[in-house]
Order: sequence, then C-alpha cells, then structure tokens
Amino acid sequence: MTEQNRMQELDRESRMGGPGVETARSVPRIDLTDREARRAEITDQLWHAATEIGFFQLVNHSIPQPLVDAAFARAAQFFTLPEPAKSALPLDKPNNAGWEYSSQVRPSVGTPDQKESYQITRPHMAGLWPVEQELPGFRDFMLEFERHCWELAMWVLSCFADRLGFDREFFARAHDPGSAEYQSTLRLIHYYALPDELRGRSGTWRAGAHTDFDCLTLLFQRDGQGGLQVCPGREADAQEWTPVVPSDDVITCNIGDMLMRWSDDALLSTFHRVRVPGAGEYAGSRYSIPFFAQANRDVVIAPPRGTYPPITAAEYLRQRVAANYAGRTA
Repeated sequence: MTEQNRMQELDRESRMGGPGVETARSVPRIDLTDREARRAEITDQLWHAATEIGFFQLVNHSIPQPLVDAAFARAAQFFTLPEPAKSALPLDKPNNAGWEYSSQVRPSVGTPDQKESYQITRPHMAGLWPVEQELPGFRDFMLEFERHCWELAMWVLSCFADRLGFDREFFARAHDPGSAEYQSTLRLIHYYALPDELRGRSGTWRAGAHTDFDCLTLLFQRDGQGGLQVCPGREADAQEWTPVVPSDDVITCNIGDMLMRWSDDALLSTFHRVRVPGAGEYAGSRYSIPFFAQANRDVVIAPPRGTYPPITAAEYLRQRVAANYAGRTA
C-alpha cells in the first residue's frame, strides 16, 4: 500500500481492529558491530528489511546497556509520582510535550490506549519538567539519553540517505536538535497492569493498530513485557500479525509515514499494535521508550523521484493527523 493510497483511504486504519491471525514470521535482526567498517553490508540489510517489512531490530548498537536500564528506572520513577505532580505537566498537543493519561484514541479501535505517557520534545519543555526535588537529575539524564537516541537514528538514516541519493548528513541536518523547529520526541510509556477480566478480551488493546507519522522510530522494550505485533502492508487485508519479541539489549526500529513519502514509497511504514496479555502471560505494568525521529517543522520533504509534491514537515504532520483523526475523538 502506497503512502498516497493511505492518505486517500481514511478508513483503512479503522479496519485494523480485529484480532487477525498470528504468524510465525520473524522481524530481521541487524548487528551493528564495527558499523563504520561494515557500512555497505549493514546498509544492504537495513534496506532489505525496510523495503520488505518496515521493521527491524538492532543488536550491538551504540547505546550502552547501563544507560538504557537507567532510562527505564527513571521512567518508572516518573510514573510513580503522585497524580497531582504529573497533572501539573499536561500534554501540550501542538508541540507534543508533557504528560497524557488514557487520552490517545486510535481510529482502529475507537477506545483509549491503556497507558499513560510523557513526551520530551526539546524546544517545548518549559514548565513541563518534573520538579528537581521530586526527581533529581531527571531532566539532564533524559536529555542525554535523547541525544544518544538521536545519534543512532541519524546513523541509520544516513544509510538510507546513501541509497536514496542524498548526501550522508542529509537527515542529520533535517533533524537538527539545535533548531527551534526541532520536533523529534522521546516518549516514556507506561501501560497499566491489566485485571484478570481484561486479559485477552476482544476489542481491548494496550495500543490500537497504527502507523507512526515520523521518519524512523527507535523502540526500547523490556524482557518478558511483550505484546507488540506488526502487520506489513501486503498482509493487512488478511490481518496477519507478526509478534515482535522484546529484549533488554535490542532496539526495535520501524519506518514511519514521513520517510515512506520521502523515499517515493520505497521504504515501508507498517501497521503495528500492542495486544493485551492472554491467559498465563505477564499482565503487570509494561514499560517502553520510543524515540520518534521526525524532521524539523521547516524542513521541506521532497522525494527524489518526485512522486509527491514538496511539503514542509509541519504541514505533512498536520495533514496526517487531520486525516487519521477526522471526525474522531483525539
């Protein structure tokens, strides 16, 4: 399914709410050991995964495991703050910054995701950081972790730039964190522990089916806290869902709608969702940390083959949000 068709078929996502069929297909794992020396080999692997399924997992990446573990520990500390403390940091929707609670409704299911989240978007955090006395060092740590995520995302995107005919630093300039137009986001997510009566219930999802609007998503997950499933475009009509096994030391990545457009539909933005646990599965709190790399607002997205007209990243995101949530509660 092309990005153009997705924009035209506004009800496509609403048909992704059924249980579907779970497949034995696996998501490719790509080893980044000696990544500069192996750039050509790794680029081939990234390109194949991104054009076939739109999802892949990175192992032996550049983000130290103790830093990842500390990020999850800090996230858990944030979510255990009293509700009044978190409510003092309300989500600024236009700038995607702050805390939201059971408010994100996916058109695929029409009910709120069973989670709370905290969005960190560098230029828009004034007044939205927790009080230093409550979480000492939280702000500085999260900004440093976000920087590590940005650096890895830009390296992966530089491989795609090589294949798309852009210069190697093209996407790093397009995602400049020093600009007031920067809109990449680090998101801390807490999915609530589920009571027995909700486990496996049809129509209940921790996160309903959706695609990401960005260029590239890096997703950190924890061992044993599963539920993520992907459904590549050619399998969407058959509702064939592939489980993505979580691991502490693996980063799961997916292509977003923005990069799909930027690549003339060569790179695939793929539907994914988080199902509720079934009988006998872990049903406690689930934590994940995605980093959404999306081009700065003033950057112009111009596909090299001209499949789509040039558009600013800000206008593109505005159109995607409007199309996705038209006539629905956001």
